[in-house]
Amino acid sequence: MKHHLHFSSSLGFLTLLFLKKLNNFGNAIKPNLLAVLISVLGSVRVDMDERYETLKELGSGNFGVARLAKDKNTGELVAIKYIERGKKIDANVQREIVNHRSLRHPNIIRFKEVFLTPTHLAIVLEYAAGGELFERICNAGRLSEDEARFFFQQLISGVSYCHSMQICHRDLKLENTLLDGNPAPRLKICDFGFSKSALLHSQPKSTVGTPAYIAPEVLSRKEYDGKIADVWSCGVTLYVMLVGAYPFEDPEDPKNFRKSIGRIMSVQYAIPDYVRVSKECRHLISRIFVANPAKRISISEIKQHLWFRKNLPREIIEAERRGYEETEKEQPRQSVEEIMRIIEEARTKIHTEEQVGTGSSDAVHGEEANEEVDAVNDDFTKYLALN
Repeated sequence: MKHHLHFSSSLGFLTLLFLKKLNNFGNAIKPNLLAVLISVLGSVRVDMDERYETLKELGSGNFGVARLAKDKNTGELVAIKYIERGKKIDANVQREIVNHRSLRHPNIIRFKEVFLTPTHLAIVLEYAAGGELFERICNAGRLSEDEARFFFQQLISGVSYCHSMQICHRDLKLENTLLDGNPAPRLKICDFGFSKSALLHSQPKSTVGTPAYIAPEVLSRKEYDGKIADVWSCGVTLYVMLVGAYPFEDPEDPKNFRKSIGRIMSVQYAIPDYVRVSKECRHLISRIFVANPAKRISISEIKQHLWFRKNLPREIIEAERRGYEETEKEQPRQSVEEIMRIIEEARTKIHTEEQVGTGSSDAVHGEEANEEVDAVNDDFTKYLALN
């Protein structure tokens, strides 16, 4: 079944034979044949089965399926995300890979490499054994202020680094923050499918993200600063950790997007009386939830806020002082050019009997996300018409 993958061992012999026979052809045709050979060699992929041992399925969604695997050379556990070749290899997938590749930070899931199989594009990522931060909050109901601060400090550290690399995430949420397996878990930001690079892309103006986390200006369909919009999403994440509910949902009608949009635009939220939150924390939240992005607190200002500075982990202080590039020396295995070539090849769907499986999930991604965002936009338009 996998005979089409196991050709690398005989490739050297075939290459030598090809070069030997090349002398039998005329000079006019030799350059063309050499070009074909170079093209073939350039497209050779290391067989995934030679490098990784698949252990189990981690989950599935509209994107495809994610599996836990082990690097046979190092013993390291990795997560491999499979996306079906063809139309699913869109601009979001390309952005996710290219932007993620450039980031090396303790609070960001490490991008390792991409592979091409006959049916799927495979993205190899660092494995976070602790699962989603969202699941931790669901199990606990809500977190203590100290625990919420511990994770928020790491989130801001990772987001600050992204912004220093001129990348805004645009879909920061609890589901996109993973935890490693340590007793005091390290937070890891993941999923850069909606991210934008100021170096590669235009100023963002599309309405993307998850409705509960979207900043007011993102709903305007005008250009906005993705970095400042990320700050709002970080604020929603902090609120949910503390309260165990979304700040702008109507408690009586949480699925009503029209009401949620109205509450976002008017910054209508409250911290319930039964939740004990310090005055300093309330002040920080009030500086984040500001409708006018020009008046909203910035990431650099958050990092200097008294509440944020309390019990700040030494590793964050030291890493920022030294610069993360010094502490994260592992370089990507593939160049941008090689990755772009693989992505382009993955846009061609090859029909074979071997399938990895695409799975299904209630998570909102890709086309589903666009449909939901369109619904949010419609409600936003109606809201403006009524006010």
